[in-house]
Amino acid sequence: MRLVGCLGFVASCLTHLASAQFTDPRMYTITPVGTNQLQLDYAFVHGNASLDPSLVVPAASVNLNQGAVAYTRYFGLSHRLTWVEVSLPVAGISGAVGGTRIQGSTTGAGDSSYSMTMLLKGGPALDATEVDTYQASTTVGVTFTVTAPTGSYDPSALLNLGSNRWSFKPEIGLAHPFGTDGRWEFDAYANAYFYTNNLSFHGGEVLEQEPLPGIEGHISYSFLDSVWASLDTRYSFRGATVVDGINQNNAQRNFILGSELNVIFNAHHSMVLEIAKALVHRNGPALIGFSVKYDFTWENHRK
Repeated sequence: MRLVGCLGFVASCLTHLASAQFTDPRMYTITPVGTNQLQLDYAFVHGNASLDPSLVVPAASVNLNQGAVAYTRYFGLSHRLTWVEVSLPVAGISGAVGGTRIQGSTTGAGDSSYSMTMLLKGGPALDATEVDTYQASTTVGVTFTVTAPTGSYDPSALLNLGSNRWSFKPEIGLAHPFGTDGRWEFDAYANAYFYTNNLSFHGGEVLEQEPLPGIEGHISYSFLDSVWASLDTRYSFRGATVVDGINQNNAQRNFILGSELNVIFNAHHSMVLEIAKALVHRNGPALIGFSVKYDFTWENHRK
């Protein structure tokens, strides 16, 4: 893979990771039906990733600033808690290859994502009054996320915010509260990204990528009813690429460690702070990043 193509691929990885470094801890827990949530998200990610190992060149350096607006709606489906989410990002990205004149930057829309989640076990559809008296238990849920190629993409550009391909992410998750008053919670998720081909990669080449499976573990503790924090881990592997029929021999092996602090100010307003760093990054970005999220929540009390 040529240097320009490598830098562009690293940039697309960072854009993807800024949108979803982890599935949120405590995602598969009870929320009243009729709840709506509007989220404003800012993320910064820096990646310093080695390019194709067969090329003796310095590392790429890419900085990404991304904002996103997401809307989530909770409702009952077949008496199970279900929700849908739509996320629309905008971003600015800049990058360079040290020791060369290869550099670039761009600003625009990123790829939008659409997801649907249902709790299959331990997740009945309850209104706000019922949730207040509900005894939390182990829950199991599934999520299906689609990322659409709606972001800005120029086949001749060095960097792009859109990936020019669809991706699909099925996931199964388990949440288990424990300890005094259920203040501790353990979450385990298994998921995988599946990609369609990019038929216009770097000016007309065909980029294929094999699935990228991952497993996640989260453990969190509630210091107060309104404040909790988590330790987050994600391990992913495979995801090798093929460009115009030539295998790039770049299967990934990534381990990301992060933490999240969630502060609930009142029934309508809350804030989330996240940090993450890749401790293992074979053929993947050596990323480090943080994000700040503000949530506005309201209810209409209907199942």
